[in-house]
Amino acid sequence: MIMFPKHFFKRWFYPLISVFVAVIIFLSAPLPSQATPLWRVLLEGAQVIQLSNVSDRQEVKIGKQINQQLGRRGIKFYRNRRVNRYVNRIGQRLAAQSGRPNIPYKFQVVEDKKINAFATAGGYVYVHTGLLEAADNEAELASVIAHEIGHIGGRHLVKQLRQTTLASGVATALGVRRERLVSLGVELALKRPNSRRHEYDADRRGLRSLNRAGYAPSGMVTFMQKLLNKRSVPTLFSTHPATSSRIRNLKVQIENLPSKGNDGLGRASYKANIRPLK
Repeated sequence: MIMFPKHFFKRWFYPLISVFVAVIIFLSAPLPSQATPLWRVLLEGAQVIQLSNVSDRQEVKIGKQINQQLGRRGIKFYRNRRVNRYVNRIGQRLAAQSGRPNIPYKFQVVEDKKINAFATAGGYVYVHTGLLEAADNEAELASVIAHEIGHIGGRHLVKQLRQTTLASGVATALGVRRERLVSLGVELALKRPNSRRHEYDADRRGLRSLNRAGYAPSGMVTFMQKLLNKRSVPTLFSTHPATSSRIRNLKVQIENLPSKGNDGLGRASYKANIRPLK
């Protein structure tokens, strides 16, 4: 049997025991403003997201889960392959010229007559069939998709999630559980309007991607003007507030572009590509 000298217990053993007990007590006690003890979070393997530093990989996973929840919430995806390929081709062309070209983008068509489009997180963009029908040419459709990519480039939904969780007290010392975050993301994407600052930022980013991709930047202005002139307010403006000042701002930006694309202005070719909608 191994015999330890008495000074060993005094110098090492008892201090180690004290540290061990302290760690157990710490893990068993809830942190300030935290309902779930840390030990339970660790043992359950709960996915807790720290919103102050969301990685691209985490954001893509959040976007994927939001996409799954949207399907369960009654969002009906339009399944015509021709139209989906067409929208995806435009989207990928724009994404390659965006500020975040390295994340995977997924562009989906929603079967809904409302004139609307929205983006969530991690590259997920949604375009309603009603908006496809309202556009007169590819440049106008591309301008909307570019704007939504601009929201993703600015990580606007992630910033909204951070503000909402902090304001509502959902966030803990560790962060926010992914399930709760996804639920809030669905609500924000469908019901909450974007801030004026985020809209201007998405306009700026979207216009840059639109022009870099070779599309006529005027498409962004003509489509917005067209919607503003409608008798009833399009659904798009409930989550994307539009004002005449935004249009004026876009016109100034277009005037200051060093060179301008001119692609996507053909009406006949555009209508041919979305013909299955009729």
